[in-house]
Amino acid sequence: MNNLLYLIAVILVLFWAIGFFAYSVGAIIHILLVIAIIAVLLNIIQGRKLFK
Repeated sequence: MNNLLYLIAVILVLFWAIGFFAYSVGAIIHILLVIAIIAVLLNIIQGRKLFK
């Protein structure tokens, strides 16, 4: 019974860690998308061509 409780505890900690890091990465991806959109808008406003 102790081994089963230990296994469940390890699995729950692993799922918690995966969820925590996935949520953090999701926030970083959103920040990078906002920065990319701002960069594209600045290029359009300043009249530069995006591609040569």
